[in-house]
Amino acid sequence: MKNSYLTKGVFATVFTLASIQTYAASPVDFSNLVAQVSPAVVSVNVVKKMTQEELLQQQVPEILRRFFGNQVIIPQQQAPQEKTGYGSAFFISKDGYLLTNHHVVEDASKVTIMLNDRREIDATVVGSDERTDVALLKVNGSNFPELKTGNVDQLRVGEPVLAIGSPFGFDYSASAGIVSAKMRNMMGETSVPFIQTDVALNPGNSGGPLFNQRGEVVGVNSRIFSGTGGYMGLSFSIPIDVAMDVADQLKKNGKVTRSYLGVMLQDIDRNLAESYRLDKPEGALVTEVAPNSPAAKAGLQTGDVILKYNGSAISRTSDLLNYLNRTSPNQVIQLQILRDDKTRNISATLTLAPDDTPAKVEQNAKNNGPVLGVSIRNLTAAEQSQLEVKGGIFIQEVKREGIAAQARITAGDVITQVNNKVILNSVDFVKAASELKKGTVARVSIIRQGQRAIVGMRIE
Repeated sequence: MKNSYLTKGVFATVFTLASIQTYAASPVDFSNLVAQVSPAVVSVNVVKKMTQEELLQQQVPEILRRFFGNQVIIPQQQAPQEKTGYGSAFFISKDGYLLTNHHVVEDASKVTIMLNDRREIDATVVGSDERTDVALLKVNGSNFPELKTGNVDQLRVGEPVLAIGSPFGFDYSASAGIVSAKMRNMMGETSVPFIQTDVALNPGNSGGPLFNQRGEVVGVNSRIFSGTGGYMGLSFSIPIDVAMDVADQLKKNGKVTRSYLGVMLQDIDRNLAESYRLDKPEGALVTEVAPNSPAAKAGLQTGDVILKYNGSAISRTSDLLNYLNRTSPNQVIQLQILRDDKTRNISATLTLAPDDTPAKVEQNAKNNGPVLGVSIRNLTAAEQSQLEVKGGIFIQEVKREGIAAQARITAGDVITQVNNKVILNSVDFVKAASELKKGTVARVSIIRQGQRAIVGMRIE
């Protein structure tokens, strides 16, 4: 009787496993969905200037680079060297707004999209946010196909998903898989709770949409985890709610604003959990509190463990940071913390985070004066603190034979004043440059390698 029972049990188990394998092997038919949504997906072609390192790799033999590194002198070029790149994007409105990745259009001098009917249209970069890797494009026209967005909170691990993009430049390629995990934070990054899938993504898929079975966009395909540069079963997409929030801010303001608490955090491990007498590793441990920050004013201290944010439990640091990223500046938040083996509640008023996303309007501000031949950006808050300055602009690149180059202004210089006018940002610099008159010499205050100096820049 016992052997008979075991035999039946074995056969029952085999039957059940066979059923599961048959179910898993049956692919989801996305053919109708692909036909429905593909007109709203486009290929993106970009033209970018080559970096110094790329020029070195292209023009200097490997044997020389191996012995001399970056000290090899690159021959003078008659014209700027450019390269082309590709990616994907998709329409989020009928009037021509599209979402893609920041890294697809970063430093692009020209962006063109190609529709599925082979038409090519020049696109403008409305704004781009490096931290979330989201960029907003705009093309002229109307009645473009618009994709619907889905609810990421309802997306389940194991649910089938579809990606459409241009891997390696092969446009309108579809690939499918399942959701492997949600709220995944990449190592060293805390701004985006990525959707992890096993969808085959490769270079060129970046910026394309990730669909659920209803044809709704749930993510923007962003990156892969690979040791070879190709697909290895680990793909990551930006949740569409995060991307749309960034797009709305870029559309309205040309940049992204974020809330600021002013703490450094780390996860709680097994040993720390035991030290803090926690039942399990949970919460976000405060390792540093910035002076005069909202956290400092609220009374947060180094060593506190944040357990709840507005009533929601904090399992790990990424949970807290994701909540902060979704909270607008100037709002009051409630935190439950653990201190001296006792829980307590405190409130903090978030402020505006230091600006790390210069507004697009600043970068493209019109200059009616002389062309100085420089590429600039605003200083970050950290750079201003290090240099002990308020404002200033950083020289990224200097064009040979340009006015700035003739004045011996070089890449890496920081300009703080032009003709005694304080330069707080790129808008101030463009305005000051537009007022320069030909035949005059402008006094330019700079900081070079920590040393302050004034150079005379002849306007010819």
